Amino acid sequence: MENTGLSYAAIGLFSASEEERTPDGEVALHDLTDGAAQCAFTLAAVPTDQTDADIAAQGILAVLCKDPFDEVQWLDLPCGPAVSCVTWREFKLNPEVTANGEPADLVTAQIQVHVPFPTGPFTAVFTLFTASVDHWPGFIDMMGAILRTVSFVDPLGEPSDDDSPAPGSSLQSSSTSMS
Repeated sequence: MENTGLSYAAIGLFSASEEERTPDGEVALHDLTDGAAQCAFTLAAVPTDQTDADIAAQGILAVLCKDPFDEVQWLDLPCGPAVSCVTWREFKLNPEVTANGEPADLVTAQIQVHVPFPTGPFTAVFTLFTASVDHWPGFIDMMGAILRTVSFVDPLGEPSDDDSPAPGSSLQSSSTSMS
């Protein structure tokens, strides 16, 4: 996976219970009696030919808009232009793979955000995928919080005089937990 540009991968498991309080009044998010919401998150830096982040984002937007089943949107992030693509899918599950032996529908959702490096020639691709679609608004909030932390900084930690990223800068993002 590293050879394809994958930089980071994580699986998130969150309590599906309503917010509960411990006897001390603290929030108890570890209660799994109502199940767990799960998501998979990946971050990849994909090599591209681009030298201008705005033009690259416009091209990504044009390509992704061709699928009428995807919700594609331009984003203005603190680090520059980006394009998000939300995809919902429904799968028919055969009875032999379900817990109750009955056919079932499985709905999944994915958001993928493409962030061209302002220093070129890469595009960061953030992907969050889940079958816990009842918790989609929380996952979208979490993805938004992550995207607001993205920056392109000099890997040596020396800011340039005009505070713009230096050539060869790397992508950095800190993760945020869902509240």
